Amino acid sequence: MQHFKPYENESEVIRIGNLEVENRVDRVVLMGDLVLTKDKAGLELAKELQILAARVVKVLEKQKKLPDTVQVKPPVVVENPFI
Repeated sequence: MQHFKPYENESEVIRIGNLEVENRVDRVVLMGDLVLTKDKAGLELAKELQILAARVVKVLEKQKKLPDTVQVKPPVVVENPFI
């Protein structure tokens, strides 16, 4: 996760346990699940999640003017060109 920079690209995806984190220029998407067990493995995953959350907060706090909400456009279904 050393290189993950929130909101900087449309292609980066990282994993924290079974949690997939997708980077976009207008949002960071968390998908899946993350089990934080009460052991060393759970602690490591919790620390990774904490680092990720801190990076997201830092980027958002630096913004001069954040909108109240971002309009997320629904996906567009296109015809498969390979059929």
